[in-house]
Amino acid sequence: MNEKVQKIKVGISIGDLNGIGMEVILKTFKDTRMMDFCTPIVFGSNKVTSIHRKAIELQDFTFHTINNISEAKTNKVNVLNCWEEDIEIKFGAATATSGKYAFQSIKLACNALKKEEVSVLVTAPINKASIQEEISGFVGHTEFLQGTFEGKSLMIMVSENMKIAFVTGHIPLEQVKTAITSDKIISKTEQLNQSLITDFGIRKPKIAVIGLNPHAGEEGMLGSEESEIIIPSIKKLKENGIMAFGPYPADSFFTPKNLSSFDGILSMYHDQGLTPFKTLSFSEGVNYTAGLNIVRTSPVHGTAIDIAGKGEANEQSFREAIFMACDIFKKRAEFKEITSNPLAFTTRK
Repeated sequence: MNEKVQKIKVGISIGDLNGIGMEVILKTFKDTRMMDFCTPIVFGSNKVTSIHRKAIELQDFTFHTINNISEAKTNKVNVLNCWEEDIEIKFGAATATSGKYAFQSIKLACNALKKEEVSVLVTAPINKASIQEEISGFVGHTEFLQGTFEGKSLMIMVSENMKIAFVTGHIPLEQVKTAITSDKIISKTEQLNQSLITDFGIRKPKIAVIGLNPHAGEEGMLGSEESEIIIPSIKKLKENGIMAFGPYPADSFFTPKNLSSFDGILSMYHDQGLTPFKTLSFSEGVNYTAGLNIVRTSPVHGTAIDIAGKGEANEQSFREAIFMACDIFKKRAEFKEITSNPLAFTTRK
């Protein structure tokens, strides 16, 4: 594999300035071995970075300030100066100022990704309400990325235990029932299936589909969505060559045996899937935005403003997000190479 693929440029947005984003970034790259396989480029400022480093009393850590990505050094933590003004950091507070600069970091990182100045994007946690005080149309990372890049986004939560996607996302629970349709189940499963193949190197994924109602409807006694919508959708998916199974009752599915039997899981709604995921994988889980022509990952936790600036944040999820972004980038390159000339691979000895 060539040096370009091995040494991936990771664009990093710093998240909410008053949260733990910068802390988990700094802690992750304090281990200099991280630079053996990637070149981090943090979209922020040297002043903000220095304030966070001082607050958490991070010793023996240096970073390389740059004003242009071309100045980045492969063996350093590169901090791109995206603004020069002094910004007051108020640890633990949600402010319009912190939202303004968090969005600026995201926007500039995405611009660099569009121009292929960085290879992948890893985003630190944001406070959506703080950003919305300045950018009224901002809903979240996933929606912003879908409007910026090509493709149709799909949120997949990934850990060693599971890879789980969702038919519905951030909508009120009372709207879930009407939002679940056969078309959505089929399209989300197809997206998940394709991502498992392209991004994770799984040749023929097995996907478990979770039911909506208690006990997956109990043969219609506890709801009809399974028999009227979910089961016909699974049948159609199988006819299309996708190995989808279910529906499985949510209350009994998430056992070690079941999780090890499937490559992917489709959950009907947000908390149905995220509750078991975060219970089992909170410290190391990763939020991956599949379906786009770029690679973006993020830790599963939020801004954790209650512990911001105290040096208590756990960087494991952010570190895993770095690893996963680089791995998916490589997997996509391998998939592209294989599918562009499959005969070359089938004839190799």
